[in-house]
Amino acid sequence: MAQLWHDVLYQPLLNALFFLYGTVASENIGVAVIELTVLIRIVLLPLSLVSERKAARLSALSQEIAESTAHFKNDPVKQREETRRILRKNRVNPWAKVVVLGVQVLVLVLLYQVFVGGMRTAKLVDLYPFVRKPDFINTLFLGFDVAARNVWWAVAVGVVLFIEIIIAQREHRQTLERRDVFYRYAFPIASAVVLAQLPMVKSIFILTSMAFGALLFGVRKGVTSS
Repeated sequence: MAQLWHDVLYQPLLNALFFLYGTVASENIGVAVIELTVLIRIVLLPLSLVSERKAARLSALSQEIAESTAHFKNDPVKQREETRRILRKNRVNPWAKVVVLGVQVLVLVLLYQVFVGGMRTAKLVDLYPFVRKPDFINTLFLGFDVAARNVWWAVAVGVVLFIEIIIAQREHRQTLERRDVFYRYAFPIASAVVLAQLPMVKSIFILTSMAFGALLFGVRKGVTSS
């Protein structure tokens, strides 16, 4: 299993990262991570589009739920029962979104393995022959060391997550429960706390991925509103 992890997952990611580093990223590891993230999201684009279509369907369902539960505005129990009935009738399989999220979590783990212990050229023994081994790894991005911890970039992720959750929950505000409100605050705070303990490169990866997702969301909203 360890050999499979190394040969099929870790080594290809490492080589993709340093191929970009030595070519289009102009020897900036932060830029290389952003380019790698965008490349991965493009590869996952078919699944992302499926996920966005399902999100649009859920948005339409929220309107149906609001109209249906309006008849039970004085009976919260009946409202929840009616909501569950509609969701069961219009079951939306989230497999596409799960796969996209799963791949991104996997890349986060692999990036941690690449960056753990700092960025040193001595670690790059797994580069393929066609990938040039750099003499020096430039870890500075916008004046920050991506291989070091950075609280502010972690907080930035938390803020963006909070905004994304607010926007997503606004589309389904009729069906929100207390746990949804708790999630709105707890998840961004927990994410920022965890990321503050990790190399800044994790925050760059997540912010880039969220920006790509926000672009897809904007396209989807533009298409549905036209």
